[in-house]
Amino acid sequence: MKKVICLVLAAVCVLGMLTACSTLEKDDKGAVVTMYLANQIYNFDPIVGYNDTATAKILSLAFEGLTTLDEDGDWHYGMMKSYEYLEPDDKEDTYRLEIKLRSSKWSDGRTVQANDFVYAWKRIVEATNKCEAACLLYDVKNAYDIKMGDSTVDDLGVYAVETYLLKVEFEHDINVDEFFKTCASVALVPLREDKIGNDENWAKRASTMVTNGPFDIRNITYGEKLVLERSSYYRRDTDSNQALDKYVIPYRLIIRYYYGDNEAQADAFDAGNIFYLGEIALSAREFYKKSAEVVDMPITASLYFNTENKLFKDADVRRALSLVLDREAIAETLVFAKPATGFIPGGVDDANAKGDFRKEGGELIATTADVDEAKSLLKSAGVSGGSFSIKVRDNEADIAFAEAVAEAWKTLGFNVKVEKMGTKKIVSENTNQSVIYRDLYQEALDEGDFDVIALDYNMLAPNAFAALAPFATEYSGNGVDMDSENYDAIGHVTGYKNEDYEALIAEASAAADSAERTKLLHEAEEMLLEDMPVVPVLFLQDAYVTGKAVSGIDNTYWGRNFNKMKMKNYMEYKESIQAEDTENEFE
Repeated sequence: MKKVICLVLAAVCVLGMLTACSTLEKDDKGAVVTMYLANQIYNFDPIVGYNDTATAKILSLAFEGLTTLDEDGDWHYGMMKSYEYLEPDDKEDTYRLEIKLRSSKWSDGRTVQANDFVYAWKRIVEATNKCEAACLLYDVKNAYDIKMGDSTVDDLGVYAVETYLLKVEFEHDINVDEFFKTCASVALVPLREDKIGNDENWAKRASTMVTNGPFDIRNITYGEKLVLERSSYYRRDTDSNQALDKYVIPYRLIIRYYYGDNEAQADAFDAGNIFYLGEIALSAREFYKKSAEVVDMPITASLYFNTENKLFKDADVRRALSLVLDREAIAETLVFAKPATGFIPGGVDDANAKGDFRKEGGELIATTADVDEAKSLLKSAGVSGGSFSIKVRDNEADIAFAEAVAEAWKTLGFNVKVEKMGTKKIVSENTNQSVIYRDLYQEALDEGDFDVIALDYNMLAPNAFAALAPFATEYSGNGVDMDSENYDAIGHVTGYKNEDYEALIAEASAAADSAERTKLLHEAEEMLLEDMPVVPVLFLQDAYVTGKAVSGIDNTYWGRNFNKMKMKNYMEYKESIQAEDTENEFE
């Protein structure tokens, strides 16, 4: 009898291994978790998502590149299953990677293929497309020449050898670990050409988006909520009996906006109506300061000057406006931030990933105000005042940041207006299409339509080159002016141009030795902050609070991983108002 029982138990164990353990209760699909984010997201295109903290967080849930980064910046396999790095031989004259993709599918059930990476990467380096992330691919064969208009996009050294085999050719020998860290950037995720086509608004409607990450963007109700739903195709073998929640446990993440940027969101959290505060309202930050999970982010809250504005042409003026800022006081105002001591924040690799770039580079800017020196610089520049505006996203924290800066600049005699940038509603003639919005802030940033603009500068990758290179004309990612006689390269959106800086970046790009490249990048950061087209103000921190019912949230380099998030007794919350209003939307 004992032998029979043992055989039965063994069979059960084998069956469990085949079907995988599940957290699901009965036939239910899983937990519906309500959350809160402060910033409304209007465009989910990965090539613009790195200028806004909230967008970067969501994109990391919806898309997955070849690799992922943990909170320490170490890379792990994402869509990549295996790879082989090969040197030139009798058959091939280039250094190259042959990358085998894992079995996974898009949210509409189509397989994730090598061609999806080829299309996405070609889109970035296309000479007529603006994308700062282009410099991430400049080690790839012909990428630089394509961006400069000297080669066609079909010359890019990225090929779909087979459906699941991607080949990447390089201009020279590379550091494979550094490249795979770069591949984790949200800008380098795969995209579907058949879904994007010529639809410039594809990333603004849930109906026209497909995702390859753990969550699908299922519903966008601007001004109210964003609904993410577990992708039942993500990494799962849909032909077997694998559990729905084998790779992603929660069923839906309902991200609320309508609580507003005030204490009401804290009340909703305390009442159990939302279970995760991903963005803590400014008015509630002191209250949650001790209980929140706080992590440093690779993000520098910065200010871009339009250097073509006659008021900001002189670097002394820009330096004066930086010197008068009390970064420590501004950090205290935002609570979850640290005063910036350079442009590159902590968490960015130094040479050979040994050490931290910021620690090695030291403090390049003061964290307290030096009003006397600021006035002296203005006097030497012959500037005694002027009027201009600071453009900023229309949310509580960003406005408070800009207003603190404006008040400091007013003490130098300037008339400064904080201009809150909202949206413009677009109603399609096709009544079957969702309403979309123009993000007026993003448009102003893209077009350089500003005097000064405040932004969260997300590190595109955990290396300093990705952040510093775009300030050099040929590395800006803005391509070339096709209407000019010589196809002139279009420089950085600030208008900044310095031949010495551009030479440093070009030398760093060509440097084969990691230590030499990093040395050049430290010199480049020092020069950039001497010229000050960008003023780093704060190193941002991410703070979040979770309810007692929720566990299993992991930190990543750019945000959170909710794949293994669990909710106790989640069935009892199904009848709550937060779940009811979405229960029938996708049936």
